[in-house]
Amino acid sequence: MKLLLDSFWRALAYLLMPRVIGLSLLPLLIAGSLTLGWAWFFWDDSYAAVRQALENWGLVDAGLKWVEGMMGANFRAMIVVLILIALVAPLVIVASLLLVAVLMTPAIVSLVAERRFPSLERKRGAAFWQSTLWSIGATLLALLAIFATLPLWLIPGAVLIVPPLIWGWLTARVMSFDVLADHASREERRALLAEHRFQLLLLGVVTGFLGAAPTLIWAVSALALVLAPLMVAATVWLYTLVFAFSALWFAHYLLAALADLRATASAAVVTPTPDPPAPAPEPMPDLRGPL
Repeated sequence: MKLLLDSFWRALAYLLMPRVIGLSLLPLLIAGSLTLGWAWFFWDDSYAAVRQALENWGLVDAGLKWVEGMMGANFRAMIVVLILIALVAPLVIVASLLLVAVLMTPAIVSLVAERRFPSLERKRGAAFWQSTLWSIGATLLALLAIFATLPLWLIPGAVLIVPPLIWGWLTARVMSFDVLADHASREERRALLAEHRFQLLLLGVVTGFLGAAPTLIWAVSALALVLAPLMVAATVWLYTLVFAFSALWFAHYLLAALADLRATASAAVVTPTPDPPAPAPEPMPDLRGPL
């Protein structure tokens, strides 16, 4: 727990550094441009498609008309916007996470290593293509879990719990591997991921819940349809900051754990002990006998 808290406040302090803020601009520019472009050109068409799908589903349309009679005509528009955001938000979150992992995490790990662990050897236990495949595989599993659990989101309160848990698991998988890829050997990486499995998952879940906050802000603001496209860019910026903080937290935690692992391994090396001294020779018996 001490290492968790220590790495947490260090990550917060590093997040305010100009170098880290500068590193966040490129993923923000890419993800923000793509998302804002989609919102600008396709928001109206996407909104119309979702609304048409609901109206073509007779049972759902009847239910919406019944609720509209009690809550007003704007209820249908609110439901359509929330469904649209629920469908788009996972793609925005995944894009932001992967961009931060590829464009920011290596530089963040180098920054933390230079400032806190300058003597930590880089054993390069994983190549770039291995990190890429690991991230893609984890992302596909997370997206599959998101769409498989969509029916659960209809349960009151479940939407505030299920997606953050999935994003937390994905963040832990991606960030842990990327942070250790350059500095740890394959054996060290496996040992650390096994030993700190619970703590790393906890780090991921915390950042997963932090990442859910921008989605809620986006959803609330998007209910005013005029503001929806503009809120997309602000939401992506918040996602980028959350995942940048996540990369810093994992970097401080895992590099410190790696340094402790190597220190423990060095101390456990048994120095060779000198051979015990040879026993003194027994005195020769007196063979002369009595004279």
